[in-house]
Parts: sequence; structure tokens; C-alpha cells
Amino acid sequence: MDFSLSEEQVAFRDMVRRWADAEAPKSLARELEAKEKDYPFVLWDKFKEAGFFGIGIDEDYGGQGGDVIMQMIFARELSRNIGGLLWVWGLTSFAGGKSLGVYGSEEQKRRFLPEIAAGNCRVSISFTEPGGGTDVLGAMRTEAVRTEGGWILNGEKIWSSASHVADYLLVLARTDKNVEKRHQGLTLFFVPAKSEGITNTLLPKLGMRAIGSSTVHYKDVFVPDDLVLGEPGRAWYMLLPTLNNERIMVGAQCLGAIDGVLEDALDYMKQRKAFGKPISQFQILQHYVADIAMWRQQVELLLYHTAWLQANGKDCGTQANMLKMVASEYAVKAADLGIQILGGMGYSAETDMQRYWRDHRILRITPISNEMVRNSIAESLGLPRSF
Repeated sequence: MDFSLSEEQVAFRDMVRRWADAEAPKSLARELEAKEKDYPFVLWDKFKEAGFFGIGIDEDYGGQGGDVIMQMIFARELSRNIGGLLWVWGLTSFAGGKSLGVYGSEEQKRRFLPEIAAGNCRVSISFTEPGGGTDVLGAMRTEAVRTEGGWILNGEKIWSSASHVADYLLVLARTDKNVEKRHQGLTLFFVPAKSEGITNTLLPKLGMRAIGSSTVHYKDVFVPDDLVLGEPGRAWYMLLPTLNNERIMVGAQCLGAIDGVLEDALDYMKQRKAFGKPISQFQILQHYVADIAMWRQQVELLLYHTAWLQANGKDCGTQANMLKMVASEYAVKAADLGIQILGGMGYSAETDMQRYWRDHRILRITPISNEMVRNSIAESLGLPRSF
């Protein structure tokens, strides 16, 4: 099986890499992160000018087209420099472009996708319930009830990244309590973020600081019928296919981070001297970079295989979970070794190793915890459900 990139994909990768080095270097990521409470509109505007929000959106709706492999290539090349700031692009790409492209009606696609592709519409995900974490279904308290012409939404969500600057919120809510199973009776809403009754409270956090994550409160928020995505009550069935895409993007982000860690570690080892010689001669540090290189190779193979399965319409649920888990764990381990290689400078905000570690530590927890991934893999092998 050949996972080599095509000529078109290689040209796209090289273009994105050149663009990233020129327009989104690591120094810019450090600068933006230092302004923790300021959303990086400058990065959004750069993506918009370059047309990157059109990646993955069909040309019929104003996008550039491209399958999950093109999205994977883009995510990897960007995260090599900007790490978690990739989600300035990724949130709208997934919550807006991908979700509307899959669940939206033709009218909704015509209405929103051109605006998203043009970079004129920011979208945030509002799924996680306070105290819920990975247990989205069990913790679901946000609900919407029928009213004339639409729905009244009440509840609270947490860890909604960039919701404070979003134009629309992709909200998952319960619309039917009389169901046999808890994954039934859920509905997806595309909610205008400035609707009356919505308030945001920013949450301080360890990594991905500049993007900002919030607790979002919904109090008697009216959502018209034309902003319901798909069939009411069947949101969970619609969501499942797109979750694989999200995990593939996480894998690509983590692979890009490992690229950045290895790049920085090698550069530093060639320049830094200790005990009268370059530290690149120290065997233990050579072992560290060898480990990072091997982890990168493993993640790359998993990523390409899983993306190939998705692009060819094959089932890849277990592979996507495996990719997400392996990639996130190796990205964090690689960044931790990178800090060790740089010593005190690895701990300094003047370098990027600590940023790679902080930005990717969360991906061992979200969008699904690695412990839950292991449960799922074991269950796919025929073992009984463990939770």
C-alpha cells in the first residue's frame, strides 16, 4: 500500500510550509500567546487573505475543495510553527465547514458555507457540559423546547474555545427526554453567538491561551427552525461520522508539533556547547532525538493510513481513535524531552518547547480522553464494555 503524496499534494505541502515560515513563524506564536486575553485576529486575517478557510469546502459553495488528506497536510504544516493556534483555523473548519457540509440542508449550505470559506464567519463548538468531560451524553443538561417558529434553549456549556469572538455556536442540546437510550433525542443548533440570553465567561488555562475558552450560559435563547441542523432528535447519529475527521485533525496537529520539537532540538544541539564540546555529541541527547524521530514515524504512518481510509469511504473509527491517542501521547512526550534537551531554556517562554508541551497536553484529555480511547479499542476487540 502506497501512502506517498501525489505531485499536487507535495506542491500544496510545500506552499503551506513556505507560507507558514513567512507569515506564521514561531516567533509570532510566542508573541500572540503573550497577549493571552487578546484573540489573535491577526492570524485569522492572514488565513483569510490566503484563502485557507476554503480548504475542505466544496467549490460549489465557494471553497477550494480538498479531502481530509489535504486538511491533514495543512494542519501538520501549520502546527509545526504555531502549535495550538492551529485552532484559529480548525474550529471554524470543523464546526462550520465540516458540520454544515455534512448535516446542513441545501439552503443552509448556500447561506453559510460561502461566508465560512471567505473567512467572514467564525464558528465555535459548544458541546461539553460542566462536570461532564468525555461523558457528553450522561452529563447533558442543556435542553431546547419547542415554541412557535423555533426553540427555546437553556443550559450551560464549558470549554467552548473562541466562543467569545464567534459569530455562530454549534450547540448540542436535548430536545426529547422520553427516549430509551441517552444518545437519542439530541439536536444540533447553529446559534447566533450574539443572541439575547447568551453570556460568556473566559476560563484561564495552561495552554492554547490566546484562543480563549469560555463557559457559555444560555438563558431562554430563541433559535429559529431554520438554524436546526439535520433532523431534530437524531444529532448523535449525524455527529459520529464527523468525529473521525476531528481525530484525524488532532493527529495531524500532534504530528506537526513533533516536527517542530525535533526541528528545534536539532538546531539547539548543534549550537549549544557544554563541557568543551557541542551537546550534539552527547549520547543521551542523541538517544532523545532518536526516540522523537521514531515517534514521529509511527504517528505519520498511523495518520496517513487513517486519512487514506477516511478519504476512500472506509470505516476508520478504531484507527482514528488509535491515531488520536498515540499522536497526543507522543507529542507530549516529545515536547517534554525537548524541554530536557534545551535545559533551562526549554522552560523559558523565549523558546517554543514549553509552548508545544502546554498546547498539546490537553489533547490527551480532549476531544475524548485517552483512557476512554483505550476502553473503546478493547471493546472493538470483543471485550465487554468497561464503563
